[in-house]
Amino acid sequence: MFEVFASTPEGMGLGDIGAYAARAEAMGFNGLQVPDAVHDGLLLSAMALNATEKLTVTTAVLVAFARSPMVTAIAAWDLQEMSKGRFEVGLGTQIQANIEKRYSARWDSPVPQLREYVQAMKAIFHSFQTGERLSFEGKHYTLTKLQPFFNPGPIEHPDIPILCGAVGPAMTTMVGRIADGMITHPTNTPPEYIREVCLPRLQAGFERADRSGDDFKLVLGPLTATGKDKQQVAVEWEKMRNLLGFLYSTPAYWPSLELFGWQEKGQQLLDMTRQGNWQKMPSIITDEMLSKFVPCGTYGEIAQIFHSRFGGLAHRITFPMPENSIDDEFCEVAVRQLQESITA
Repeated sequence: MFEVFASTPEGMGLGDIGAYAARAEAMGFNGLQVPDAVHDGLLLSAMALNATEKLTVTTAVLVAFARSPMVTAIAAWDLQEMSKGRFEVGLGTQIQANIEKRYSARWDSPVPQLREYVQAMKAIFHSFQTGERLSFEGKHYTLTKLQPFFNPGPIEHPDIPILCGAVGPAMTTMVGRIADGMITHPTNTPPEYIREVCLPRLQAGFERADRSGDDFKLVLGPLTATGKDKQQVAVEWEKMRNLLGFLYSTPAYWPSLELFGWQEKGQQLLDMTRQGNWQKMPSIITDEMLSKFVPCGTYGEIAQIFHSRFGGLAHRITFPMPENSIDDEFCEVAVRQLQESITA
């Protein structure tokens, strides 16, 4: 079966996330992914966990390099203890310009830097749980001081999953080596891309680490156009056209375009951003492209569509919640069918 996690709007703040998480739990979602963009992902996670009893909450993705591994580890430890084991850390690098100019933080070599970040967090967790001396020394991070006064001590569920966002080949392979899971970018979710590009890179990482990968969490987060009727679906379809136009103006996301022979589309979109021609960008995204990247169907249809696309590729997917809670009953049926459909 699919584990089904609700996605969270980027702009949702602390005042709304608790009720939103409670809605997701009531609809039967297994978990909730919270962003770290407009608002702080760790604070959002705390509010979501405090408002629920069963829901797993994952940051997707927390901007790692803007925070010390110790800062993130302490927050994760507290959230895991508070929630009795319902928290997962999802980490990502962001892009160099944001790290240096938005956060005024250090950007070195992102793949080895994120690798050390994950390793450092695991070392911190081990010291928290066992009381053993903290001794992590790397090129990018050094953590060798943790007096007993600052150690929060052992908790009931110390094995906090660490998932990472990844796009490029080196990052994906690294994540397969050391992380507990990978969160795909929405532009990298066509099944052809998962089979031909993503899974072989992950397998290379599994082999380098001499691990089977059986317990690895591959999280697919496709952009989805769905609703209670065809009219609603059509509206969401056009929203996805706008969003893809924006996303594919970023060269880092072009590999999935290249797989399908649409390289020139990315360059056209990038040129439009440089010209400030934002309004015409959606016109570059054709219906053929949308069909390749965006599962589309009513709540009554979408589970089978997801199963046809993603069955056998991953055990966890993200799925949008309705904007209006009056449609929750329709979404609830789709969630239940998604959870039951993988072996159908």
